[in-house]
Amino acid sequence: MRDLVILGAGTSGTMMANHLIDKLPSNDWKIHVIDQNKTHYYQPGFLFLPFDIYTEEQVKKDGTKFIPEKVNYIQQRIEKIDSKNNLVQLEDTSLAYDILIIATGSIIDPRETEGMLSREWHKSIFDFYTFEGALALRNKLRNFKEGRLVVHFTEMPIKCPVAPLEFAFLADSFFEKKGIRDKVKITFVTPLSGAFTKEVCSKSLGYLLDEKKIHLVTDFAIEKVDYENNKIIDYIDQEVPYDLLVTVPTNMGDEVIERSGLGDELNFVPTHPNTLQSIENENIFVIGDATDLKASKAGSVAHFQSETLTDNILLYIQNKPLKKEYDGHANCFIETGKNKALLIDFNYDLEPVTGKFPFAKVGPLKLLKESIINHWGKLASRWIYWNLLLKGISLPFISRNMSMKGKNLINQNLEQ
Repeated sequence: MRDLVILGAGTSGTMMANHLIDKLPSNDWKIHVIDQNKTHYYQPGFLFLPFDIYTEEQVKKDGTKFIPEKVNYIQQRIEKIDSKNNLVQLEDTSLAYDILIIATGSIIDPRETEGMLSREWHKSIFDFYTFEGALALRNKLRNFKEGRLVVHFTEMPIKCPVAPLEFAFLADSFFEKKGIRDKVKITFVTPLSGAFTKEVCSKSLGYLLDEKKIHLVTDFAIEKVDYENNKIIDYIDQEVPYDLLVTVPTNMGDEVIERSGLGDELNFVPTHPNTLQSIENENIFVIGDATDLKASKAGSVAHFQSETLTDNILLYIQNKPLKKEYDGHANCFIETGKNKALLIDFNYDLEPVTGKFPFAKVGPLKLLKESIINHWGKLASRWIYWNLLLKGISLPFISRNMSMKGKNLINQNLEQ
């Protein structure tokens, strides 16, 4: 009996367990999933939790319910990966593997910025990338009457790159609905040269910030948070004052990657961009936020990667060449407030395109255009996540690799 071990029972790890359980010969292979946490979070829901759009119960469930019965689920802390000896060291035992899938995700680390993790953490300085942070921020916003709201992210890469901007848009709608928008100044602070992480989006959608009267501060490389005087300061002494700071700290790979010596300076694992095989170890594969790939760290990416990775695991055990097919495909909704959203579709080589999605002629979703139906599409993603994607059920009408059917390249009269 050979052993395939999956580290992490989040989005990527759970999907891979469900994809592989009926494809690996059960007489030859045993699948193990290891995670120290029993609760599974729908992380895109953290964006909505602070605004009372989602409840606590809608964004968390017992994760063990999504792990197939035939999988050996181990709830323990992962101490170290011993890649030389093909061992995973746990709290009180070790587990040998023939194939290892690293799906340990990413974490925020406010310790990386001076003054961010201070006595004001979750008092006047908040994150919404954790359940605890989003919940604390919800309680703060319920009583926030006026002042300067600063929405900021520290550096790339971050999980769900558009989420900070979405937060600013939703805050605009939230305060308008409460009748206090004129009493709240919203400032969006980014280390990039534009509001959006993709240049095409910045050029096409910059009007949204002006329309919503959200002040934009670009090229802000934060040095520290001066929590005593309520301001953030960058390396050229530019200052942005706040009454409420909503920030995205440095995103890093899990600390077990550092302990195991398998990651880069941010603890992300060097990964082949098209096969999802580890650069250093041929029997280790990496998926989702744990990789160092230039693809977005988003749920759609993990979904598309899982399909390619499943094929490659099966090819690997047959000693056949791996598919070099994953193209960095990602698509994501961008909430713009007032029950509208955008949808973007892109990959390693292509910036977001215009057109229709997922069907070339009928859509019904439009790319790079605000619409109510896109907003409902984003809300529907939660049901799809819990009931289809986590269970390894593919969406046949959405290709793992980016299709250009019904789409147009920006600034080019090209439709394929």
